Amino acid sequence: MKIENPPAGFEALEGAEIYRYGHLPVAAAFCRRLGLIDLVNSMVDTKMKLPPGEVVQAMVLDTLSQRSPLYRLESFLEEVDEELLMGKAVDAKAFGDVNIGRSMDALFKSGPSKIITALGIRATRIFALDTSAPSYDTTSTNVWGDYRSCENDCPPEGSLITYGYSKDHRPDLKQFMTELLCVDRGVPIFGRNLDGNSSDQKSNNAMLTRISSIMAKHGLGEGAFVYVADSAAVTEENLDTLGNNLFLSRLPARYNECGIAIERAVNADDWVSLGRLSKIKTTGNRPSAQYKSFETTVTLYEKEYRALVVHSSTHDKRRQKKCDRQIADSEKKINTALKKTQTLYACETDAKTAAAQIQKHSSRLHTVAASVFPVEKRKPGRPPKEGSPATRTHYEIEWELSEQEEEIARLRSIAGCFVLIANVPQEGGGKTMDSATLLRTYKGQYGVENDFSFLKDPLIVNDTFLKTPSRIDVLGMVLIIALMVWRLMERSMRTYVENSGEPLPGWCDRPTNKPTSFMMSKAIVGITVARKGRERHLLTGPAQRPSAFLKALGVSAAVYTDPHYQCTPVIPKKSA
Repeated sequence: MKIENPPAGFEALEGAEIYRYGHLPVAAAFCRRLGLIDLVNSMVDTKMKLPPGEVVQAMVLDTLSQRSPLYRLESFLEEVDEELLMGKAVDAKAFGDVNIGRSMDALFKSGPSKIITALGIRATRIFALDTSAPSYDTTSTNVWGDYRSCENDCPPEGSLITYGYSKDHRPDLKQFMTELLCVDRGVPIFGRNLDGNSSDQKSNNAMLTRISSIMAKHGLGEGAFVYVADSAAVTEENLDTLGNNLFLSRLPARYNECGIAIERAVNADDWVSLGRLSKIKTTGNRPSAQYKSFETTVTLYEKEYRALVVHSSTHDKRRQKKCDRQIADSEKKINTALKKTQTLYACETDAKTAAAQIQKHSSRLHTVAASVFPVEKRKPGRPPKEGSPATRTHYEIEWELSEQEEEIARLRSIAGCFVLIANVPQEGGGKTMDSATLLRTYKGQYGVENDFSFLKDPLIVNDTFLKTPSRIDVLGMVLIIALMVWRLMERSMRTYVENSGEPLPGWCDRPTNKPTSFMMSKAIVGITVARKGRERHLLTGPAQRPSAFLKALGVSAAVYTDPHYQCTPVIPKKSA
């Protein structure tokens, strides 16, 4: 907004442009700290006047503004102080569809995954990220087009857009896959798009073949880091590909060894209490889960691995529902059979024999107790005029169905268990992990899953409107870089809280020890800046709540007036 005729007393603002800011200048300060523009420009060979680094940063900031990164990028730059966000004055009209498309083609030729890897190395060094336990996972993203060119004999470059296993439960749509390798609370250090019909097992194998070279760039050799992945990593081929690398995963239930390990733990009933692993205390209706564990071993493909059977107090709801169905099915099956059973006998011996047969209907979950009672039945014929009618003694069977409480409790206990498999030693030389550390490290896998929620959030990324797979791959790179910035901001805030012990004002101004970037984006609002020429002045500075978040992010109010301002990394005390 430009002021042409300012009111009395505001003559100095004549001709000034007024901008209202939120969190985007902060995100730009993180991009500058990473050297995003210069890094991309150095890696992409192009003769275009529009530097590819500026295109990438503009798309990243457009993504973090909760707009589609490809939707009218030109108008996005026209509406903001482009010099403040980009670090220098740029021509918004240069960011038209044609130039963006050509830039994406040049970016693809240079290798999107190489750019992400280089940026991940910088992020690790600048922000002192903990790379000792990289987590890996994949997800699928649907597209609405038919992408018939991908089915030709000579398909276009880029990921294959085709049908595959849809993790979004949309098998009717074609898709591409995305893989991420993340560290330290979900910060991606590697990622790329994959073919739409890629399998998780094979994707894990491909990652295992290159994980050593990736981590070597972060200064970690074999045995110095633990590769964390979901159960798809546990196959014979993947375990062979591990080599001397350490790994941690969840043992799939399809292996008999999983059930055997759980049975062993439940039968031994020699659990070690791990207590509450969450660093943040919770109250009310959602108490923190309590864990206990049992150490054992399993043998897969003639090789022994460490197995940690874990029981959680917050049982898997699906598994508990399965238990309920098993109990109900057992009761229904017994009742159905008993309804067809004869209950009245003229001979006591026959009745007792039948009662014994009825009790054989007992199952693992229910017990049938049958009893024989004599009953008097009147004999057929006309009753006498005087005296009582003649009777005959018969024998009636009555039964009672009851639950086997110990067995049902055991069943529910088994349902609350899962098994972690690892080759990380518990003690000795080199890298070791006790039970609690092993579980805590695996639970860090949720960071990758949250990252996928970001990449597929309709508020962050709208439907993909790109025709060529190569450009979709570049878009995937932009989204991963935006995710990296987003997670670095979140990590900075949480590290600040841990270092200082000062919570931040969360939702409804309630103190929180777990601030999120989304929370921050809603808290930092209402900051007004007047720009006249190259000079900028705060008209409305950050209030108390935004100021608290800015401090936790390692920036000051100068981030809204200085186009060259960079954030100060918030480093954990243990790494300082």
